[in-house]
Amino acid sequence: MSVSTSRPEPAVAVVTVDFPPVNALPVQGWYDLAGAVGAAGADPAVRCVVLTAAGRGFNAGVDLKEIRDSPGHEALIGANHACAAAFSAVYDCPVPVIAAVHGFCLGGGVGLAGNADAVVASDDAVFGLPELDRGALGAATHLARLVPQHLMRTLYFTSRTVTAQELYRHGSVWRVVPRDGLRAAALELAGEIAAKDGSLLRLAKAALNGIDPVDVRRSYRYEQGFTFEAGLCGVGDRLREAFGSGGDRGDREGRKRQERQEEP
Repeated sequence: MSVSTSRPEPAVAVVTVDFPPVNALPVQGWYDLAGAVGAAGADPAVRCVVLTAAGRGFNAGVDLKEIRDSPGHEALIGANHACAAAFSAVYDCPVPVIAAVHGFCLGGGVGLAGNADAVVASDDAVFGLPELDRGALGAATHLARLVPQHLMRTLYFTSRTVTAQELYRHGSVWRVVPRDGLRAAALELAGEIAAKDGSLLRLAKAALNGIDPVDVRRSYRYEQGFTFEAGLCGVGDRLREAFGSGGDRGDREGRKRQERQEEP
């Protein structure tokens, strides 16, 4: 299990997440991801960062087993702080970040993709927030950057997913390609961006963040408050226990959807 950085081209850094079996990250994994993206963006030679993942899917969110098996609320609080750090690292990265998404992009994965500057996806990619089935709230801030408001609310309330092709039609995915062409497509876009003047790229990133209509950090932090409330009143733990045992109808349907999405 790791977060690694490679340099396929002098001005492009590729940060790869690899946490089998489904890239559901523990608290430290989110912090490692934040550190890797931050370090890549701080390198003056880097003009673009590609965020990608190994294995079956891009990201399945937080490691619910870590939260469920930890006493009290320490792991839940840790996951919320760690996710916020990773999402902010992508958003605040001084250079553009491209999310290269394959398979499932769920929960925290939407937080990463939603905060990226561009998204390239494979034709099997699906995006969604199963938070209500998992006893949590959050990342609606980031899903709202990928789809229109009413679709965001419908997806959020139902825990359904949306395909890469649908996001392409909404204009939030740059390209949809076969899975075996995803890395090449992401690097092609990264190379086009990295060909620009590095100093001007950094100014452009800061300028675009400065004119965003929603403060993503403050908005996500507001959402997290309701996750804490769900935890304190017990509903969060109850639904996470149901997720582990398969005793909840919404959870069973959610797992069936995910299994269909993960079929080769």
